[in-house]
Amino acid sequence: MQARASSGAITRTVHTVTGADGLVVSHVRRTRLPSGLRIVTEQMAGARSASIGVWVGVGSRDERATTHGASHFLEHLLFKGTTERSALDISIELDAVGGEFNAFTAKEYTCFHARVLSDDLPLAVDVLGDMITGSVIATHDVDAERDVILDEIAMHDDDPDDVVQNLLAELAWGADSALGRPIAGTTGSIEAMTPAQIKRFYRRHYAPSNTVISVAGALDHAAVVRAVKKAFGRHGWLETQAAPAPARTTTARRRPKVGPGEGRVDRPFEQVNLVIGREGLTRDDDRRYALGVLNTALGGGTSSRLFQEVRELRGLAYSVYSFASHYADSGLVGVAVGCLPDRTDEVLAVVRDQLRLIAADGITEEELSRGKGQLVGGMILGLEDSGSRMMRLGKNELVNGEVLGIDEVIARIEAVTLDEVREVAAEVFGRPELLALVGPA
Repeated sequence: MQARASSGAITRTVHTVTGADGLVVSHVRRTRLPSGLRIVTEQMAGARSASIGVWVGVGSRDERATTHGASHFLEHLLFKGTTERSALDISIELDAVGGEFNAFTAKEYTCFHARVLSDDLPLAVDVLGDMITGSVIATHDVDAERDVILDEIAMHDDDPDDVVQNLLAELAWGADSALGRPIAGTTGSIEAMTPAQIKRFYRRHYAPSNTVISVAGALDHAAVVRAVKKAFGRHGWLETQAAPAPARTTTARRRPKVGPGEGRVDRPFEQVNLVIGREGLTRDDDRRYALGVLNTALGGGTSSRLFQEVRELRGLAYSVYSFASHYADSGLVGVAVGCLPDRTDEVLAVVRDQLRLIAADGITEEELSRGKGQLVGGMILGLEDSGSRMMRLGKNELVNGEVLGIDEVIARIEAVTLDEVREVAAEVFGRPELLALVGPA
């Protein structure tokens, strides 16, 4: 069902879930304002809280070398005060109602989010709207926050997991590629960035057509839309337009080339942290459901092949897992392990042997069934609160342009066949290897 309001906004029901008693359990609606701003809500029966996220379609991969780290810098600066509120005012208003408030930056988007009691949702909408549309981005705040970000970069540089993942990205896409650079920037890029550059970056990307607002919990969709119009209508923001976003295409001609490569960063850590990676699948590849099942069977839990072979049978490592990350035009799959330095060679041999086996033979029927069950169960358990529902709504609307119902996602997982998993395993793990290692020389 779709309805056009007199204001030009278009609202439709995305999907409705009813319980065995016929009562509505979940109701997802979507409104698109004339400015291009999208508002997606999920009304959850029995909830007493509400979570809101403002998702902006800009991340580290949208930065030039001269603005490397600008997305993350802006994430910090939008908390530093507006024309109506100081940084302390922002903190006090949400702390006073017990609200949870934070933000994060990824390679392809930035998210500002809050979780409050349902009665305080209008306050959260107003504060976020003020931050997004009215932040001052003052020079003294830029200079002060620059030191905070440099400290954060140093903190990540002391975390072997962060270092090895950044190294893997650099090996995969290259240090000169936006996808291959660390999200937070580097010491050099942050020290060189000026307030004028950050403001231009903000004006280029922070516009309604590049933004999604997702809300989940105890709410009324129409009331949320009204609150958003009021809060985000400040300063004429709903009339602003973003510059054309950089093209993110999945065509073979433009798709980023991945690997092969090997790199090592020497650090005086107690362990060696290593990742064996391959080029993966893009986020719109229908085979991602088969890859999800494969990933679960390979290294997604204590019954997975890698956990059993590396930890349980041989005691080579405490932490071992596999992962898959998807982007608009590329992706990565990999295995991450932390082990003692003198066990590195044996760990590599065991992991590579398991990857060869799975590329050649796929997985078993029992692993297929277990993988599906783990994926479905984990997804449902992960959607028990308003915050996780809000995250799902916002990310899917922003990066995929649609919000699938949970039952539809379950159906797609359950429809995965053994042959599909085998084909994906053969293709992905037959690709050239990336190897990133961080630890003592």
